[in-house]
Amino acid sequence: MERARPASLASSDTVGVTNPGGCSPFVLTCDHASNFLPSAFGTLGLPAEDLSRHIAWDPGALPVARRIATALDATLIETRISRLIIDCNRPLDAPDLVPPVSETTAIPGNAGLSDSERAERIALSWRPFHDTIASIIDDRQARGQDTRLVSVHSFTPVYKGKNRPWHIGIIHDDDRRLASPLIAALQRLSGVTVGINEPYSPADRVYFTLERHARSRGLACAMIEIRNDEISGETGQRKWADLLTGIFSDLEPEEAKGSWRHAMGKSVQSAS
Repeated sequence: MERARPASLASSDTVGVTNPGGCSPFVLTCDHASNFLPSAFGTLGLPAEDLSRHIAWDPGALPVARRIATALDATLIETRISRLIIDCNRPLDAPDLVPPVSETTAIPGNAGLSDSERAERIALSWRPFHDTIASIIDDRQARGQDTRLVSVHSFTPVYKGKNRPWHIGIIHDDDRRLASPLIAALQRLSGVTVGINEPYSPADRVYFTLERHARSRGLACAMIEIRNDEISGETGQRKWADLLTGIFSDLEPEEAKGSWRHAMGKSVQSAS
């Protein structure tokens, strides 16, 4: 029997864009920013407390990404639907695109979906998210604006009973233009354990957004994973956002940095 169709949601309700005209060369994505479930889906058969767990979203990732975007004058694109509905950082043929099980938790509302139900979820969240990223990058390239894509995530400290010692992980493939200096800068920080392709790697099919929008265009890119107990509150979120903002500022090539800051200065002058 067909389930009730989800309420129609406009693209603006399922994907958010902050500062679409940002001067920074960095474009940020937050692929698992929200644990929101539209009312038509109920709780997918889960107890309410499961919806605050990491299986539903990346806790702390969005406040960090927003703070970085503000500090850098960067564009941020975020999902506004839980990854329990559909995981926007997965290819359409991924078995966990609509996860029947997340970590060790079965998702009853995701079992036995029909092709039409699956297509509705793609249209609801996955397609608007990726169309928005593509449109923003197209516009930037049409203006000749340098673009580097960075996705911001968080990970759970314990996964399937195994402790994860890293405070932050940098995920990359063979394009290390951003990852290598980012890793080097993080490794210079006292008391910070840095994972290199930990706790995930592109082999785990977690690199999809960057493959689709950056690697396909030859754009420098990297994925950031912050352990979510580090960013569970405002103090930790501010700490990591400010650390990463400083690092990204230093990673900027001098010629690009000059034009970027010149544009920011003109913007400030025009606003005053």
